[in-house]
Amino acid sequence: MKFKTTPYHHDLLKDKDRLSVFWQAIQEYDSSTELAYDLGCGSGVLSYFLSSKFDEIIAIEMDNKASKCAKDNLADFGNVKVINGNVLDYEFSKKADLIVCEMLDTALVDEEEVPVLNYAKQFLKEDGKIIPQEIINTAELVNLERHHIHWDEDVNYEVFSKPVVYSQINFLDDINPDFKADLKLKTNRAGLINGLKITTYTKLDDNIIAGPTPMLNPPLLVPLPDKQVNINDFINVEIKYIMGNGIESIETRYL
Repeated sequence: MKFKTTPYHHDLLKDKDRLSVFWQAIQEYDSSTELAYDLGCGSGVLSYFLSSKFDEIIAIEMDNKASKCAKDNLADFGNVKVINGNVLDYEFSKKADLIVCEMLDTALVDEEEVPVLNYAKQFLKEDGKIIPQEIINTAELVNLERHHIHWDEDVNYEVFSKPVVYSQINFLDDINPDFKADLKLKTNRAGLINGLKITTYTKLDDNIIAGPTPMLNPPLLVPLPDKQVNINDFINVEIKYIMGNGIESIETRYL
């Protein structure tokens, strides 16, 4: 099936690794199949995946152009209803068996996954499920070329520690978007550090964990003040951000 897309959603569709893990998680879903919500449906590809498994799919997309693409793409599927609107303003009338929400980004800082799910979960059945299921965040000490927050896309940096898991967020839980963590990282080489590398792994279901892909949570590089370190030093760093408020909300400091 050929999909009409916006330029941004065209890039999403080109990321076959991202698409394949969501397709697999939806195919492996094994529970009640009456109603699914696809929140932030974009061009509608995940609703297309859902259409063969569910009696009814309600797909919501705020962007006007993307929503029009989804309506055109899914026009022949009688069990899919596409709504152009903000999930936070939508009046849900029924509880769903499954919520699919792919408003993901690294550490959930930029996109609205957390506020949307915190609202929409009240319209999930007691035994309902969410895809993706959770995320796992890791941090590493690095030396950066660029001294501003940026994505790990064709940039050079040196890694100075093993990755440490600093948070795991299950989307069925109530999530406080005001995040703060104290990291304890051990250097594995001597030299100059001046940043953190944040990597997010996405747990689609009990069996599928996806690493970063070009359009699914590429690692984020966050600057720190310059600091000379020796091998096996312990470096303590505080990181704070507001999930859904953008990368500008990230604050870091040495403790």
